Amino acid sequence: MRPNRRRLARWGCVVALLLFAAVCCAAPIGNAISAYVALATGAQDDGGIAEGGSAADIPPRMLTAYKKAVQHVGEHVPKCQGMRWPILAGIAKVESNHAVGRSIAANGDIRPKIYGVLLNGSGAGGNTTVFPDTDGGQWDGTSQGERAVGPFQFMPATWQAIGADGNGDKRADPHNADDAALTAAIYLCGSGRDLTQRAQLKAAIWQYNHSSEYVANVTGWIDQYTAAANDPDLKHVSGKARTVIEAALAQRGVPYSWGGGTAKGPTTGICCSPSGKSGASTRGYDCSGLTTYAFAKAGIRLPRTAAAQAGVGKRIPAGLGPWALKPGDLVFYAYAPGHDSTIYHVGIYVGGGQMVNAARPGTTVRLDAVSAMSGYAGGARLW
Repeated sequence: MRPNRRRLARWGCVVALLLFAAVCCAAPIGNAISAYVALATGAQDDGGIAEGGSAADIPPRMLTAYKKAVQHVGEHVPKCQGMRWPILAGIAKVESNHAVGRSIAANGDIRPKIYGVLLNGSGAGGNTTVFPDTDGGQWDGTSQGERAVGPFQFMPATWQAIGADGNGDKRADPHNADDAALTAAIYLCGSGRDLTQRAQLKAAIWQYNHSSEYVANVTGWIDQYTAAANDPDLKHVSGKARTVIEAALAQRGVPYSWGGGTAKGPTTGICCSPSGKSGASTRGYDCSGLTTYAFAKAGIRLPRTAAAQAGVGKRIPAGLGPWALKPGDLVFYAYAPGHDSTIYHVGIYVGGGQMVNAARPGTTVRLDAVSAMSGYAGGARLW
């Protein structure tokens, strides 16, 4: 909803040999937050946000607002189809990091209020165009120009036109979680989009911010939240594949630890990841530590690094696409797909476009979409 002024945060990792332990880790897709939030809260980690894409990363009151908006958007846009909370979460993740660090009252009011940079063409926060004041400071706190407001970063003029009351107090306030979430849902629905259709979903996000980079960023988070919201269907999975998947799923919530994890379970890791994060005080798994543990439960011994694990079993070429994967397969990601020596990450495919993933420092083992990582490099089947 704001003019394009985002700062992409993307960092990967390398496969390293440190003393006697070879480890791997990886970064999720690029992500961004408003310039104001980044400056005001210091929510930075090598240029990005430490959280990953699961509901556990969202303040409960914000998640409630997203779900409530989904329930009521049909009252405003009856023809809208496919609105779901991960869509709203994807927008709010990029716009304000779910108002993390703010106080969210029972009625949804967010304090302190979230303001974007003043759009006066100064170049701060990436803005190069002057936006004259339209609200006399009613919503954005200044009459000297315009700035985006609230967890969904609406421009005051847009809010004046479509702002909706989501908490029943007969007042539409962009600094209220319920009001902002419902208004975002209405805006994304347009005159009645079918958001189950990928093209229409992308068109809705493009309308929110005319930037292909922004669309890719938001859809990546939507995919992550969607994967995290759904447990995999294992009723047709059996044998060693089921053993591996169940072992990995049982580790959900265990912290990421650079160099952590063995065939026996989580361990403290080592120092340091490419971003300078040490796993020495964290008991958990890195990506290949998790796969080593899960496959050991099925009696399969894996080498310790992601790149080395790509040499085990039957290789599934990246060119076949993720749909060639079957539950229990290893999923690889590389800086240069097609060159296994550049593989930097591994996960465990569970079906339905999802994988069990130990993503990077600051996250926990969780379900992610296969598309959540960059550089898909195929898979490997070990039976």
